[in-house]
Amino acid sequence: MVTLKEIAAKVGVSQATVSRVLNFDSTLSVTAQTRQAIIEAAEELNYATPRARRKTQTSSAPEARFAMVHFLRPEQELADPYYVSVRLGIEARAAALNIELVKLYQDATVPDPAVLVGVDGVIAVGVLDGIHTSWLQAHAKHLVFADFTPQDDETDSAESDVSDAMRKLLAALTSKGYKRIGFIGWWDRNSHGDITGRDKRSGAYVDWMRQEGRYDAELIALDSNTEESGYRLANEILSRSVGLDCLICGNDNMAVGAYRAIQNLGLSIPSDVGVASFNDISVAQFLSPPLSTVRLPGKEIGESAVDLLAERLAGRSVTKRCILYSSMVWRESTRA
Repeated sequence: MVTLKEIAAKVGVSQATVSRVLNFDSTLSVTAQTRQAIIEAAEELNYATPRARRKTQTSSAPEARFAMVHFLRPEQELADPYYVSVRLGIEARAAALNIELVKLYQDATVPDPAVLVGVDGVIAVGVLDGIHTSWLQAHAKHLVFADFTPQDDETDSAESDVSDAMRKLLAALTSKGYKRIGFIGWWDRNSHGDITGRDKRSGAYVDWMRQEGRYDAELIALDSNTEESGYRLANEILSRSVGLDCLICGNDNMAVGAYRAIQNLGLSIPSDVGVASFNDISVAQFLSPPLSTVRLPGKEIGESAVDLLAERLAGRSVTKRCILYSSMVWRESTRA
């Protein structure tokens, strides 16, 4: 596994700069050229190994041609490094299997079916609404969803069970003595921006708290999954929730904003309020104090999606759903 030091040496910047760029730190002042150079170096060092390059050069033709369809623009993807890791996992596994990968970034409109001409299979990344799901199922020869499972019995998928991860996190925080645990997260929205329901983390939080007889509407606030949203929602929930002793954030980006809000209010982490989160992006370990967070296997989800699609091309007909489990990384933002 490549290190930040190797990427920093290649580009000629500090390790801290590499970490902040790869995790889309909006407070970092760096040129667009330097940012792009770091991202390209990370991809090259991680996944374009000499062995993979030799295999590509000596192969007369790729084994297959897959399309990765992503309904986030590149700049939107970079706003959440988790999706970067999913994409890099797809790219790495495709290269290892000598599969040509076409990357298609789509906006909210339904694409022209011509974009899938000559493609053996499609990997769709992220949570999609019914319109895009139906379009992909109608036009893709073979289809796998990465980080999303549709409500049917026909399409393969690979994802992490974030609902189970939330339940385990709540139980663990309770065992540490936390009594008033709040949550800030986001609403799921369709391609037009309309709210379609709670994110799975939010739903699992509400269900668990109700089962335990601890649900309080003042302890939860939802908006979008950005750093600024984390700052705003943390301010909101801390101002109205008496006795809040721990705050769960839907992802690490939101946690960065929550840290800023908590510290601006003169509170201390974790002595006044503990903070826990999801994703375990690189910046989590560099926060002060380092962030306790659930590591979601984004890269492995991407790899598994490629394997599922390759199995379909090899003749598998039975639908397969791959659930990858998360792991908790405890750091100093919560009680020992």
